[in-house]
Amino acid sequence: MTHDARSALLSAALDAAGRGWYVHPLRPGAKGSALHGERACPKTGECAHGHRKWEERATTDADRIRRAWSAGAFNVGIAPGPSGLLVVDLDVSKEKENKGCSDAPDGTASFLALCERAGQPWPVTYTVRTPSGGMHLYFAVRPDVHLRSSARTLAPQVDTRGRGGNVVAAGSTTPQGLYEAIDNSPVAELPAWLRLQLQAPPKRDTAPAPLLIPSQATRRAQVALEREAARVRKAREGQRHNLLLTRTIAIGRFVVWGEIARNVVEEAFGAAGEAAGLSTAECRATIRDALDYSARTCRARETA
Repeated sequence: MTHDARSALLSAALDAAGRGWYVHPLRPGAKGSALHGERACPKTGECAHGHRKWEERATTDADRIRRAWSAGAFNVGIAPGPSGLLVVDLDVSKEKENKGCSDAPDGTASFLALCERAGQPWPVTYTVRTPSGGMHLYFAVRPDVHLRSSARTLAPQVDTRGRGGNVVAAGSTTPQGLYEAIDNSPVAELPAWLRLQLQAPPKRDTAPAPLLIPSQATRRAQVALEREAARVRKAREGQRHNLLLTRTIAIGRFVVWGEIARNVVEEAFGAAGEAAGLSTAECRATIRDALDYSARTCRARETA
C-alpha cells in the first residue's frame, strides 16, 4: 500500500481512539487481527507474564498506535468490550449480495421489523456502512451491563459485537471496498428494549429433546430432516448459526408441502443446535425465522 493509504489508516485509528475506543491493528486489506496469537506468543513485553489476547492489548494510547501503524497499512479494529460499546451488525445475505435476490433475508429489514414490534423508531446513532452494503450501529453500554457477541439471536442477518468481539472501524478497506461512516451522530445509549432482548437466557438443565418423527411424515421428509439435523449437530464453532439457518430453510419446503409437521422440524433442529453448542433462545429464533422465510419463498411442489 502507498504511504498515503497508511497515513489514512493511522488517522482512522487515532480518530477512533480519540473517541475513547480501544483499537488494534488488523491485517492489511482484511478483518483478522494482525497481532500474534497464543501459539506464536513470544512471552515478552506485554505478554511477559502470559499471553494476552488482542482484546486485552487494544489501546487508546496515541504513541502506541503511531508505533504500531508505522509498521504497515493495517486496517483498524475496535474492541467493543473495553470501549463500552455494543455494535449491531446488519448483514446483507450472501444470496442477495451475489445474486441480487430481493427476497433473501436482509439485516436492515430484520432490524426495522424489531423496532416496529417494540414500538420504537429506528435509533439515531453513529453508523458505519460496510463494503457489502450492510451497516454497523454503535451503542454505548454502561459498565455494569455485560453483553457478549451474538449471531442471528435477534433476527436473520442481525449480529452483535460486544465483549470478545471485533469491529472493523470506519476508514478501513478490504478488496470489496471501504468502511465508511454515514452518520456521525453521537453514539446513543443502547435502547432498553434492545438490551433486554440481548440478555443471556437461563441455561437449559435438561437434555436436548430427541429426534421424533411421526409416522404420517413422508419418507423423504424423514430422511432429509435426519440428514440435515445431523449436519447441524456436528457443526463447528463459527459455522453453527449459519448452518442451522440454511439447513432449516432447506427443510422448510417439506413443512410448506404438508409432508412433515412444523413442530417436529422445530424440535429436531432445536435439539441439534443445542447439541452443537447454541443456546435455546438462539436456536428458537433462528429456526422460527428460517421456517417463516421458507413459507414466504418456497415454490409449489409441482414446480420444485
